[in-house]
Amino acid sequence: MFERVVAKVAVQAAREALRSGSAARKVPSGPAHWPRASAKLRNGTARVRVLVELGYPSDIGAQCAAVRRQVASRVKQLAGIDVPEVAVGVERLHSEQLDGERSGRVR
Repeated sequence: MFERVVAKVAVQAAREALRSGSAARKVPSGPAHWPRASAKLRNGTARVRVLVELGYPSDIGAQCAAVRRQVASRVKQLAGIDVPEVAVGVERLHSEQLDGERSGRVR
């Protein structure tokens, strides 16, 4: 049960991190494009995994680092749990040019 709470906090924190910056407008809005997260608790700490969709072109490394920092900070602040590890996976990249032309996977 508490793992679900940590995961929900992580999703909100990831959304906060991704809303700022120039790449924010490149990702379609709506719940279908929100980050997804899972958490595992052990010995008073949480390991969090977050999957995100990012705009392309953008500084993917900087965006993932911002998500890591924000998730660790907000979980500590709101749940009182240390998060020594936040794994960020990029699930999809959105290109303004390609999103308008077609949907689906680009090969």
